[in-house]
Amino acid sequence: MPPRPYVLLSCAVSADGYLDDASPRRLILSGPADLDRVDEVRAGCDAILVGAQTVRTDNPRLLIRDPRRSARRAARGLAAHPIRVTLTASGDLDPQTRFFAPGALRLVYCATPALARARARLGDSAVLIEAGDPLSVDFMLSDLAERGVLRLMVEGGARLLGAFLAAGLADELQLAVAPFFVAVPDPKTAPRLDLPGPAGPMTLAEIRRVGEVALLRYLLGPGGPDERFLRWAVELSRLCPPSDSAFSVGAVIVGEEGEVLATGFSREQEDHDHAEEVALRKLTQGKLGLDPRLRHATLYSSLVPCGARASRPVTCVRHIVAAGVPRVVFAWREPRLFTDGEGAEQLRAAGVAVTELPGLAGRARAVNAHLVGSGA
Repeated sequence: MPPRPYVLLSCAVSADGYLDDASPRRLILSGPADLDRVDEVRAGCDAILVGAQTVRTDNPRLLIRDPRRSARRAARGLAAHPIRVTLTASGDLDPQTRFFAPGALRLVYCATPALARARARLGDSAVLIEAGDPLSVDFMLSDLAERGVLRLMVEGGARLLGAFLAAGLADELQLAVAPFFVAVPDPKTAPRLDLPGPAGPMTLAEIRRVGEVALLRYLLGPGGPDERFLRWAVELSRLCPPSDSAFSVGAVIVGEEGEVLATGFSREQEDHDHAEEVALRKLTQGKLGLDPRLRHATLYSSLVPCGARASRPVTCVRHIVAAGVPRVVFAWREPRLFTDGEGAEQLRAAGVAVTELPGLAGRARAVNAHLVGSGA
């Protein structure tokens, strides 16, 4: 089990950087297309975290809106909705808010001095967990990991988002920028993403238009771009349709200037797809052949590209070599479960530079625990 979940921060801001305005009513920054995108992200997470102040002021439901997404979760053996999580230093929570409504497991992490008050107020409407004095986010993340949470989405508020950024506990930030200004005369009257401490530079992974909103996706976490892109590849592997006869793998192809050229995951388009061939397929330009940017790109894969396979005649190693990709970074060496292919060795023999980051192998293996067990 990884030491803590993959932490994804999600928020929307105005063009001048505000999360809300100074009015008593909540400011809606996202349009329908972005709200649907957030719903899709939620469906791919094990738990959603908001601060106690967000529970009190915004009264969020934190449910997946699209029933088709809930049904796909159920088909994979997951709960229809992610776990709802909050943390409180005061214990001042109202069990009548929508956070505590049926439909999903509720976890409340509470500072030790406020535990008795929280227990008296909440009763059996949530699982109450003592989280230290002062309240420890590190403890919360470790406890969530022990409960099987591999992917945590943090939706606010401003102080909680800032605390994760400042403490270096976030792996990804999805920032939606709305096409208008709040223009508050006094910045203290409306929340912004103000960090209480230093935060290092982030790695820009994606810029995308979603309706009238601009989505910026940043990768964070320890290490440089190699570790961050590889962590993202591992997270993509969680999107794979389940299989009892094939690994779940994610792949990201990054260009020479750091731009993401394509992503892929196992069985994304066809039943026998491998992640690397999906990503490369997306860069095929019809009769023009493969994108020439591949000759200066790096391919990141959660599992070493296959050097032998039973499902198709062309291995991922051969696809990579044929595309001219000069460098591959991977996390986990393939267990001898389905084939005996030596992918890393074959890539090196073909002149491809190969980097192995075994520190991330545990995360890649955890996605495939149904095949290899948790300690393979």
